[in-house]
Amino acid sequence: QVQLVESGGGLVQAGGSLRVSCVASSTIFSFNAMAMGWYRQAPGKQRELVASITRAGSTMYADSVRGRFTISRDNAKNTVYLQMNSLKPEDGLVYYCKANIAGREYWGQGTQVTVSS
Repeated sequence: QVQLVESGGGLVQAGGSLRVSCVASSTIFSFNAMAMGWYRQAPGKQRELVASITRAGSTMYADSVRGRFTISRDNAKNTVYLQMNSLKPEDGLVYYCKANIAGREYWGQGTQVTVSS
């Protein structure tokens, strides 16, 4: 009932910046009512939470990205963003968008971020 499409991944040098986006669409739920999050995953490892934002706009961050990454949402565009600054090689992973609504969670297909040293 909720489709999520990420974009904006790519190749960036260490120390650089990148912004990834996630557009949500649903015929049932309003984006305003969704809690959103960004996760990332390394090959063979569990997906880890990077940042999240509530319906009211409250945010939280993993310790590893706090101060470098910023999550935000634009309800008019049904979009959640993750601005990533001061990127490190270890940030080069697949980033996934997640929506929580009505007791269920929905995932996007992921976008690859590669950070060269």
